[in-house]
Amino acid sequence: MIDSTITLRTAKKEDEDFLWEILYQAIYVGPDEEAPPPSILEESEIARYLLDWGRDYDQGWIAEVTDSGEALGAAWLRLWKDKNESGYGFYTPDYPELTIALLPKARGQGIGTALMERLIKDARKIHPGVSLSVSSENPARRLYERLGFQVVSEDDHSIIMVLTF
Repeated sequence: MIDSTITLRTAKKEDEDFLWEILYQAIYVGPDEEAPPPSILEESEIARYLLDWGRDYDQGWIAEVTDSGEALGAAWLRLWKDKNESGYGFYTPDYPELTIALLPKARGQGIGTALMERLIKDARKIHPGVSLSVSSENPARRLYERLGFQVVSEDDHSIIMVLTF
């Protein structure tokens, strides 16, 4: 539960620049690893998470400081037509893929949980479930498990998890 100094609001087309920043933050970097250059966002496998953001079926939430409006994190859903045009966490065409990240200074305060819960609440109204991909070493996996996500596939580096409604 976040306190009253943080507000969640619907993500809009005008938030696209911040969403690109958050997409970069969503790339898991282990404790002893060097972060990739920001140019990684230009790679098609990454860029597809935000290209043409704001389509009718894109859903998202932004967490921001209530008084200043400073954005701290975001979570969003994207539907993929098929596996060939999908993200890393593709499950089926009717399960949108969830992306979430926070700025480093906002982590560990319950903001990510609040974003996930809000996005899941909205998704329940129109989708049979949601999917995501997480690095097997990413501590965020515990959050996803706590929210009811189940592992549907796993390899040496990443896990696809699904929450069915």
